[in-house]
Amino acid sequence: MTKEKKLYQFPEGFLWGSSTSGPQSEGTVPGDGKGMSNWDYWFSIEPERFHNQVGPSQTSTFYTNYKSDIELLKATGHTIFRPSIQWSRLIPDGVGEVNRKAVDFYRDVFKRINETGVKLIVNLYHFDIPYALQEKGGWETKETVEAYENYARTCFELFGDLVDTWITFNEPIVPVECGYLGNYHYPGKVDAKAAVQVAYNTQLASALAVKACHETNPEHKICVVLNLTPAYPRSQSEEDVKAARIAELFQTKSFLDPSVLGEYPRELVEIINKHGLTPDYTDEELAIIKEHTVDFLGVNYYQPLRVQARTTPWDESQPFMPNYYFQGYDMPGKKINPHRGWEIYEPGIYDIAMNLKENYGNIDWILTENGMGVEGEEKFKVDGMIQDDYRIEFIENHLIELHRAIEEGANCHGYMLWTFIDCWSWLNAYKNRYGLVELDLETQQRTIKKSGHWFKQLSEQNGFER
Repeated sequence: MTKEKKLYQFPEGFLWGSSTSGPQSEGTVPGDGKGMSNWDYWFSIEPERFHNQVGPSQTSTFYTNYKSDIELLKATGHTIFRPSIQWSRLIPDGVGEVNRKAVDFYRDVFKRINETGVKLIVNLYHFDIPYALQEKGGWETKETVEAYENYARTCFELFGDLVDTWITFNEPIVPVECGYLGNYHYPGKVDAKAAVQVAYNTQLASALAVKACHETNPEHKICVVLNLTPAYPRSQSEEDVKAARIAELFQTKSFLDPSVLGEYPRELVEIINKHGLTPDYTDEELAIIKEHTVDFLGVNYYQPLRVQARTTPWDESQPFMPNYYFQGYDMPGKKINPHRGWEIYEPGIYDIAMNLKENYGNIDWILTENGMGVEGEEKFKVDGMIQDDYRIEFIENHLIELHRAIEEGANCHGYMLWTFIDCWSWLNAYKNRYGLVELDLETQQRTIKKSGHWFKQLSEQNGFER
């Protein structure tokens, strides 16, 4: 007996597309005027840290191939696309002179995307600070906050006639965790007090960008993109539930609450104060954060966070880390992406949507990243095309949960995959492929994968049967 298929139809005007970033896609061309970013510098001193020693100058050549790449947006069914501006390309030293070649490049990119009829949403910051600012202390300093505000205003003024929807930061918790609590982003410090200051300064900068956007173009909309990873406890014991709550305070609510509600969670502030990590701040700055919340949210979701109460006491001789209060939990029987090693848990999307509905005023949002990385994807190539049925299944399974949430009143208005064309990914370089379009690193040839053709049908039908 054949199971009857169900139609998952999305609301009229629902947006379909993908996200990428400047530092992961543009590449560097001699004479392009781009300044050195934190990633360029790190690669110059420690190339062995990067997979196959492929650095940020060798990303997927969007800078030179953008005209033909933009044509592929329509071929893969995009109705929305999210690139980013590289601060170090536009203002090479972070402050001061604007690179006119960058202005011409971005204006032509945005103009061509507009001409395709694809909705453009432009991100101002994707883990990439000009190294000239990093050298002076980076996000640990208020000087960088001021420089970022000026950079944001410059973007609104230069490109506001072509772009009406903006993003302040992508996943601002990631540079905090990876650069100041771990050793996966430059500067690779392990310093909880610096981490808290960096997080606070980034939030202040985001609020100042919201303020600048509304002052420059009152009708324009601006958001922040957050990876709202739900924290699930090992059990419903009081200890495990508390561990999950505190994990979520650090990982999720540290940026979600001030961005949407204008205030930090009281419990998080108490923990920060208890451990002597209070950042330098002023009442005036807190008022800016309070008064300039985002118009909508971008939400990234890949995998859940599973935690439990600590099974061993924290070593007090060690510097403070958030997992003073919790530790990871490796759940038996979890569903895994065998090509990447990450857990796949589709109901996480539904849980995020219900949290936003119930606790954050049912704010408008777009799912701005979701995707499946695959190592060695070339092994799935048949007759010149990657047959990535696993990616199609991954997207469908997540969309079923998103559809359920929308039916229950969630205010989600679009789904964006990471990513458009296989792109460079920080220390992993090209190890894991995420694109709807395959990139041949030798020839730079682009070939639409099976998922790219399927995504076009998904977009045209505004849904799918399953």
